[in-house]
Amino acid sequence: MTQLPPALPLYPYQVRWVTDQSRFKIINKAQQIGMSFGGVSLEPVLDGLDDPRATWVLLSAGERQSKELINQVRMHAQAVGAAADYFEDEFRGDEGSYKLLEVKLPTGARVLGLPANPDTARGFSGHVCLDEFAFHKDSRAIWKALFPIVSRGFKLRIVSTPNGKNNMFYQLFTDESGRWSKHFVDIYKAVDEGYPADIDELREAINDPDAWAQEYECQFLDAATALLTFELIAGCSDPNVMASEPVLSALSSLRNLSLGMDVARSGHLTVLWLLERVGDVYWTRAVQELQNTRFRVQRDVLNGLLELPGLYGACIDSTGIGNQMAEEATEDFGAKVEGVNFNPVTKKDMATRILRTFQDRRIRIPEGNILRNDLHSVSRVITSKGNISYAAPETKDGHADRFWSVALALRAAAAEAGPVRVACPSTMEGKASSSTMKPRRRFWTGIGRARRALEGYEEVA
Repeated sequence: MTQLPPALPLYPYQVRWVTDQSRFKIINKAQQIGMSFGGVSLEPVLDGLDDPRATWVLLSAGERQSKELINQVRMHAQAVGAAADYFEDEFRGDEGSYKLLEVKLPTGARVLGLPANPDTARGFSGHVCLDEFAFHKDSRAIWKALFPIVSRGFKLRIVSTPNGKNNMFYQLFTDESGRWSKHFVDIYKAVDEGYPADIDELREAINDPDAWAQEYECQFLDAATALLTFELIAGCSDPNVMASEPVLSALSSLRNLSLGMDVARSGHLTVLWLLERVGDVYWTRAVQELQNTRFRVQRDVLNGLLELPGLYGACIDSTGIGNQMAEEATEDFGAKVEGVNFNPVTKKDMATRILRTFQDRRIRIPEGNILRNDLHSVSRVITSKGNISYAAPETKDGHADRFWSVALALRAAAAEAGPVRVACPSTMEGKASSSTMKPRRRFWTGIGRARRALEGYEEVA
């Protein structure tokens, strides 16, 4: 192997990684300790200067991360005095096109950078490095597509910080077969070996014990990814909540109501969640699930809820196809309605609020496995750059649609300034009388009854 250039100072843990010539090696490492620079991007350069036939494929979580990694490869080539060529191209796979970045060393060896997915994983033969593998979408599918390639004699490197247990990185790092050369560098070992960081300052800045344990102590924690644990959900579940199907007359008599609506058209569920504040506890009074339901019908259901005299606030998902629904509801019902665009800021706000509400046991929800699993499905994901996002897998029962509807209802509840009475369209001055307006359909079904979405209607003149 080409000797490390003296102008490139490395920490001992980086040297151990680069000089380990095992065919299969894996590292569980703390965030931002320099493994991408002093490991992932350096080894292909040193190896390529020794072997002109070498091709290295660096698979990153996304295009931005791929470009950063390839830029580091170029820096290393320059540091060792290798006049490398750089190319940008397009890789066309079976499932789409992806930006392909390439550094060609003067020996003829190549280092390729691509975003990771099953398509790109099977697209090339060569040595492979999976950077931040625990954060790759569909990590199991990527592994399935990749392993037949590296099994033909190529090297495989896997580098990541933990991201819970439900991914291939956890499975591979905890594998006890002995086939892997394992490296482990938490923040304590990194600092002991010269990495310049103030541990106490970092711990105070992150201000989250679970995130600290995962990102810096390299622990595999379920609780660090699942926002709502099963224990929290069970603590707020009540068999008496919605024990019988709510009826319109009962809902009309309630006060201090807030509404959340997560909007979908096909595949995913539209879910409307109605809460009543009693003291400092929010009780679920109605949950409406709609699947593959026309927007006209959804709008009728929504308007029926917005007309409830005790409803003081509603938050409606205005992202994408929900935008028109939220806009029309705001025009008709005024300030009691807020359209909420799902972005990192609003999702963090809602996720933080729902977590605190469950932790404080200030909400009551129905029992049921489908609801429990839906609420538990949302994971808190900390990206390789330290940003927090929220994700959930798609299942036959939904895509966290119930979670986001109750989160929206809690957001609406937080905006309470006392019950607000807003005239509905059918009673506003200047509007057509009820006798000339089209009939409105209203219906109320309990949770888990989405398949009955077209039943139980009451025609209202």
